[in-house]
Amino acid sequence: MCKVIYRGVAVVLFSVLFAQAATAKVDFYVSPSGDDSALGNLERPFATLTKARDAIRELKEAGGLSKGIITVHIRAGVYPLTESFTLTDADSGTESLPIVYRAYKDEEVRLIGGKQIDGFKPITDPAVLKRIDKKYRDKILQTDLRAQGITDFSKVSPKRFGGPAHSTGLELFFEDEPMTLARWPNEGFVKIAGLVEPGTVNVRGTKGSKTGKFIYDGDRPKRWAEENDVWVHGYWFWDWSDERQQVESIDTDKRIISVAPPYHGYGYRVGQWFYGLNILAELDGPGEWYLDREMGILYFWPPEPIEKGRAVVSVLNNLVEMSGVSHVAIQGVIFEAARGTAVVMSNCEDMQISGSILRNLGGSAVQIAGGSGNNVMHCEIYGTGSGGISLSGGDRKALRPGGHSAFNNHIHHYGRWQRMYTPAIGLGGVGNKIVHNLIHTAPHMAVMFSGNDHVIELNEIHNVCLESNDAGAIYAGRDWTMRGTVIRHNYLHEITGFENRGCVGVYLDDMFCGTEIYGNVFYKVTRAAFIGGGRDCLVENNIFVDCKPALHIDARAMTWAGYHVGTTMTDRLKDMPYTSELWRKRYPKLVNILEDEPAAPKGNIVRRNICSGGKWLELHGVDKNIVTWEDNLIDKEPGFVNASSMNFQLKDDSGAYKLGFKPIPIEKIGLLEDFPRE
Repeated sequence: MCKVIYRGVAVVLFSVLFAQAATAKVDFYVSPSGDDSALGNLERPFATLTKARDAIRELKEAGGLSKGIITVHIRAGVYPLTESFTLTDADSGTESLPIVYRAYKDEEVRLIGGKQIDGFKPITDPAVLKRIDKKYRDKILQTDLRAQGITDFSKVSPKRFGGPAHSTGLELFFEDEPMTLARWPNEGFVKIAGLVEPGTVNVRGTKGSKTGKFIYDGDRPKRWAEENDVWVHGYWFWDWSDERQQVESIDTDKRIISVAPPYHGYGYRVGQWFYGLNILAELDGPGEWYLDREMGILYFWPPEPIEKGRAVVSVLNNLVEMSGVSHVAIQGVIFEAARGTAVVMSNCEDMQISGSILRNLGGSAVQIAGGSGNNVMHCEIYGTGSGGISLSGGDRKALRPGGHSAFNNHIHHYGRWQRMYTPAIGLGGVGNKIVHNLIHTAPHMAVMFSGNDHVIELNEIHNVCLESNDAGAIYAGRDWTMRGTVIRHNYLHEITGFENRGCVGVYLDDMFCGTEIYGNVFYKVTRAAFIGGGRDCLVENNIFVDCKPALHIDARAMTWAGYHVGTTMTDRLKDMPYTSELWRKRYPKLVNILEDEPAAPKGNIVRRNICSGGKWLELHGVDKNIVTWEDNLIDKEPGFVNASSMNFQLKDDSGAYKLGFKPIPIEKIGLLEDFPRE
């Protein structure tokens, strides 16, 4: 009986499809109130994206449609995913027959990797109440997750420095905002007051301990006596290397916290900062929560009455996974509440994520690896546990471009969980682009790139590197062969590091070479343009205002970093066909680098820049004559239109023009005015 009904529906469905195919335009519809046994039209929509995907597969297998467009219109509503929505080569469109999954008109469509929870009630267990400050006991509610079918909690992730960014495990969101895992202090950090085994680490005079046993001030951890899964998250030795570590024991008499091995790779240092987390005893403010993973009980102090809001816990890892897919677009969708990444693409071509919101994710927003011509555009990304968009594509040895791009995206408040080295946008491979994005409010970098021949232009970046000092808003490092990237016509402002102790605007770290920093505006950025021992870099036609300093160049490979020359740098050089005809033509200065004092920062050119206020130059170990200096306007009135209003356009009679300075299209920098869905 069921088979007969199914066949009847299939016959009707295919007759409809072929009628549409004749018009070269096929439309399917999906709705939360739909039915996967329906026809998938406007009146009788499907219930799931998976069914729409399968209907497209059947249509393609039937043949008869070679050009036009196939559109899946997704009606308003919440779509909780119990497994990732997957697309493979079988789900590809073509250049003449693209496939689009899009929100119907301007309706709000939400793909959610979480589950709404309820059943909250006051705490009655005396043992639990004992762990909570008396002042707050009546504010905190509890709910049983196991009773609601949620049993996979995962653990707090250590995120070892240099290791992969793991899924964060279960998180709580309330009214579309990420809540805070109970911690102390509620904001900011406390500092290491002393070390149990000092003097066992010494890095160029910076001393610390290799053992994770350190002394704290005050008596706050006495409150943690009944806790069984306390963690600390800190910047233990260097400002740019954070790590979460599980607490092994606390000696409250001697005020010593001992973390469980393995210890942090660089060690521990007095004055470095940390906070405690995953502590029920510190659930002392609205928006904080704690999960007893053994019992499956979640405790929560809602920021508003629980019945007036919507509580969701993340369950699914990735929302959308695509492998080997081409010519498919997803438009106008909200992706949220996953433990991992919203959209993962592997070896895809000519794909597009546009006009969408990607938020409240344990991992990042979009990861693109391999393939070519994939774009993330007109999206807003925020509340991510790690970074925003990762674009890696192209063949370095063949210098074949990947052609991926991040265009006109607003990325902010990212790095909630993985704080360091998870940028708003990351570039790898060859020939990818970052254009017209607005990036701000993050603990570490905005852009990190590696590889060759990328373009980073017309972006506005501000208030990043908020928890780090030896860090760059735009960063790359340690490779002679990664050349050809152009950083052009960007506006970087108010980037001064943790506690305003200084960081970097464009950071070419550890002998990074062959990069062009052209036509950018830097305002109140410490060490705005930084060449860390590299060669053949161009700093031209930039405006530096109140930067301290505007430009830094050092010769680190000739001193303390010299050990990298014969090891990492040479190894990475020999991994590339740098003497081949292709590479000789593209990077002629690289061919004889090993015979040309490779540790010396030769070939750098600094010309036609404007420096107003602040400090112009910082040289460390560099003979000024080794750098080419031409026609820079330093500490002279540049003729800004209105510097007090941060209008750094030049008046027509500016003296910089007489030196050959070219106008910067400041009015074009940053987000475009609209976020079109198509």
